[in-house]
Amino acid sequence: MVDSAFLLSRILLRFDQSSPDLIGNISAAAISPDGSLWTGSDELNTIERLSPLDPFVYGNQKSFAIADFLSLDQQGGEIDIEGMDYSPHYLWIAGSHSTKRKRPKGKNAVKDIRRLKEVATEPNRYLLGRIPIQNGNLLKSCPHPQKSDQALTAACLQRHQDTNVLIEALKEDVHLGDFVANTLPSKENGFDIEGLAVYRNRLFLGLRGPVLRGWAIILEIEVAETEPGILTLQPFRQTGQRYKKHFVDLDGLGIRDLCFHDDHLLILAGPTMDLAGATRLFQLKYALSQENDSLSCQGDGRLDALLDLPFHPTADKAEGLTLFPCFGKSEAFMVLYDSPQSTRMLEPGAILVDVFKL
Repeated sequence: MVDSAFLLSRILLRFDQSSPDLIGNISAAAISPDGSLWTGSDELNTIERLSPLDPFVYGNQKSFAIADFLSLDQQGGEIDIEGMDYSPHYLWIAGSHSTKRKRPKGKNAVKDIRRLKEVATEPNRYLLGRIPIQNGNLLKSCPHPQKSDQALTAACLQRHQDTNVLIEALKEDVHLGDFVANTLPSKENGFDIEGLAVYRNRLFLGLRGPVLRGWAIILEIEVAETEPGILTLQPFRQTGQRYKKHFVDLDGLGIRDLCFHDDHLLILAGPTMDLAGATRLFQLKYALSQENDSLSCQGDGRLDALLDLPFHPTADKAEGLTLFPCFGKSEAFMVLYDSPQSTRMLEPGAILVDVFKL
C-alpha cells in the first residue's frame, strides 16, 4: 500500500505583476542554489523569479521574456512551458512539443463540432533550451564563474522547420513514430513532454503521453552546443543512439514532472487524458546508470511508488515538482498546481503551494 503524502508546510508565493494566466497555470518550477524560485506558466512565454523573503514566503518577482534569450517564432504562439530544471550554471526549460485540439465553447453546436476537428501545431512549443543564470538574473551570455577561458551561452535544441531535431528523429521510432508523425493531440494520449530533469548535458524528458499499455516513457538525450546558440543531439557512446527510452510502470499514469534526488529520479505522475485522477510520486533508482533502453516495473528494485498526493476532483492539478531545502537537507519536495483551489489564493497576486516530506 502506498502512503499518503505528509504535508510539512505551505509556502506563499507573492507575484507583483500577477495575472490569472500566471498564478492559475503554474506548470514548472526549479530552485537555484541562491535560493531563488523560478516558475513558468503554460499560458505565458515568460519565466518568473521569486526570492525568499520571510519564512514560508517568496516574493520580489522579476519577469524575464524568453524571447530576449532564445529565438522564438513570432507567429508561433505559446511555448506551453511544461519542464524546468537548474543545472550549473543554467536554467533549462522545455515546451510541451505537443499539438492541441480546439476546445468547444458550448455556445453553438455547429461551430463546436467544427472546432473539434481542428488540430493546431505551434512552433514555439518545440523549444528545449538553456539560459545562463548569474547573480539571480538570466543572461544571454556571460563569463563562466569558474573557468576564465569559457563563457556561458543561451542555446536551444536545433530547429527543423516548425519542430526540432528530436521530433524528427522520433518520427522513425518504433514506439513513438506514429504518435509524432500523425500529430495526435496531447490530451488524447498524444506526444506531450511535461517533465524535465537535467544532469550536466544529459536531459531526461518525462512524457505525459503516450502511455503504451499502461507504461509511461522517459526520453533521455545528450546535447552539445555545436554552433553559437544551437544544441544538437549527441550519439551515446555505448550504442550510437541519439536518444534512449526508459519505460516505467506508473499504474497507467503519465508523467507530470521530474527532478533528481541524488542520482535517483523522482517522478510526479498523473492522468494522461483530460480528466481528474490520482497523482502519485515514484522513484526511479540509479537513473544515470542505464546505458541502454530500459524497462522498470514496481518491485524490481529500481522503481518504487513512494506516496499519493491529496486528490481534488476539479482543482489542484499537480504539475510542478522541485526539491525543497528542509532542515539543511533536500528531504522535502515542493508541488505547484495548475487550476488551484480558490482557498489557495489568500490575497490578490498570491498563491499557496505545498511542501511534502520525502
